[in-house]
Parts: sequence; structure tokens; C-alpha cells
Amino acid sequence: MTLSRSALLVALLLSQAWSFLSLSEDDGVPEDWVLLHVVQGHIGAGNYSYLRLNHDGRIILHMRSLAGDADLYVSDNTLHPSFDFYKLQSVTCGQDVVVVPGDFSRPVGIAIYGHPSYQESEFEMRVFYDQAVPQDPFERSSYASENGRGGKTSTQAAEEDFQEEESIFWTILIGLLKIVLEILF
Repeated sequence: MTLSRSALLVALLLSQAWSFLSLSEDDGVPEDWVLLHVVQGHIGAGNYSYLRLNHDGRIILHMRSLAGDADLYVSDNTLHPSFDFYKLQSVTCGQDVVVVPGDFSRPVGIAIYGHPSYQESEFEMRVFYDQAVPQDPFERSSYASENGRGGKTSTQAAEEDFQEEESIFWTILIGLLKIVLEILF
């Protein structure tokens, strides 16, 4: 019986080692992407960890939850985005990828959120710069002056208003569900 447990443990360790080796830094990453940073950390349930992105150009945030479930929120309007206020998000149970466009104003706020269903989440985020996208230093200012709204069209503004209303709805709904669950349990 101890032999079968030992064999099972060895098989588990080998599978973990294989998955670690198969997820190498160069695996599936285009040649035009340059690795800028690797950020590793832990985040408690319901908490945020904030980062600031100052690098110009198209940036790819590739985050992997090593344990638990960490989610990613990004905004160029605030340095402290949240699940209530963000421009880009990735909230999967595994790999989260967000592409930060080159026309986002810098600095960009990045929030890593520890999902409440896990006591603690461990993550690793790789930050890539996409060299394939040419940078035009005049693109941001000319776009903003053409639209007369700081770069946002009326369609974009309407979409942001709708997202904000939808976000408030979900916040209230989640709050009510938490109250009901606290009463029941």
C-alpha cells in the first residue's frame, strides 16, 4: 500500500514538473514580443494588489493563477481599477490575458484581484511589449483633437455609460446575495 502511494506521489511530482517545463517563457509567445517584467505574488480573498504601467506601446499582460483564482483589471483613467471601475478585464479561472493598446494614456493602472472563493491566490504575470505594432508619436494627440472629446467618440462614451450602469447593477446584486448568504449561514 505504501508502494502504491509512493508511486502515485512520484507520478504527481513528474506531472507537475512536466507542466512547469511545458509552460516555459518562450512557449506560444510570438517573436515580436519582448518580455519586460515578470511579477509573482500572493493576494488574499477579496483584496487588490496594484501595479502601474508606464511603458509606451502595445503591452500584453499574461497572468497565470498558480493557486486559487486571481483576476486582472486595467484602466487608463485610474491607478486603482476595480471590478466596479475598469476599462479592460480578464476574469477567467486560469490564464488571464489583457492587451493594453498603445493609445491608452500612461500611466496605466493594473489591479490584481483575489477571488473570494479562495482564501489566497498565487499568480505570475508576464508583461510583454509588442514590437510588431509601430508607434506613431502623433497618433494620440491628433485622435483626441479630431473627436473633440479627449479621444472618445460618442459611441464609446455611450458604451462606457452602459458598462457603468451594468457594473452598479451587479455590485448591488452581489451585495444583496452576500447579505442573504450571511443570514442563511
